[in-house]
Amino acid sequence: MKYIDNKFHRALTPYLFLLPALLVLSLTVFWPGIQAFYLSFTRFEYDLTQAPEWVGLANFHRLWGDRVFWQTLGNTLIYLVGVVPVLVTLPLGLAILVNQKLRGIRWFRAAYYTPVVISMVVAGIAWRWLYAENGLLNQWLQVLPLGLGRDGIPWLTSPRWAIFSVMAVTIWKGLGYYMVIYLAGLQSIPADLYEAAAIDGSDGVGQHWDITVPLMRPYLLLVAVISAISATKVFEEVYIMTQGGPRNSSKTIVYYLYEQAFQNLEMSYACTIGLVLFLLILGLSILNLWISDRRKRQAAS
Repeated sequence: MKYIDNKFHRALTPYLFLLPALLVLSLTVFWPGIQAFYLSFTRFEYDLTQAPEWVGLANFHRLWGDRVFWQTLGNTLIYLVGVVPVLVTLPLGLAILVNQKLRGIRWFRAAYYTPVVISMVVAGIAWRWLYAENGLLNQWLQVLPLGLGRDGIPWLTSPRWAIFSVMAVTIWKGLGYYMVIYLAGLQSIPADLYEAAAIDGSDGVGQHWDITVPLMRPYLLLVAVISAISATKVFEEVYIMTQGGPRNSSKTIVYYLYEQAFQNLEMSYACTIGLVLFLLILGLSILNLWISDRRKRQAAS
């Protein structure tokens, strides 16, 4: 009997340690998530004197015919396709550069990481000044013989350029963060492998292609998933720099959700948009698990 009690206590102890965190998550994540799921099937517009009215799939029918929603979904996919490949490949190159044993290399690491610690509000305002009609970027372009004229490029005021201008800020802000992830992976690779490759005649780019890239695949996959989820949830850059304009050309799903909830005060419709966003992120996570499991099976076989 005493043995059974001790075994029960040992099994219960981890859950007791998890209990405070589970309580906090239940109050701040799980319960609000359940409420948002329920509200997506109701009509509720910040009227505290009335209970939500059950409308079934009415919000989803409205979402299906909402032209702005499909435009924001397309913008989010453009953001995903444009940002993720750059944030998967370019930080790896930076990590390889700053992983060299050179004098003063720590200063370069700090310089590349500095944008990460800068507030997005500060970064967005600074880049908005750079993108201005008479900003520094257009002044530089006017000096170069590119035939752009006196007006320069309307970075944030043209539907053609707005979303790509915001994407550039996201990439600039995330380079240092993902570089550190790659740097941790690079420093775990034994130097003997590179020495053996050099003896076999592999050097320079060949060494990194034959050794670095295969051994860094788990980190590449991690960065791809993290950057993809972050790209689907982008909000601060859009809010600060373009407010979703011009003509909804830079409006993303999260910004449209914010607009419906806090500007139009249509909470139920915003919860419906949030449910679609949740399913999109869930799909990316499941894809990540499937790819990871498949690669583990291939490595085991």
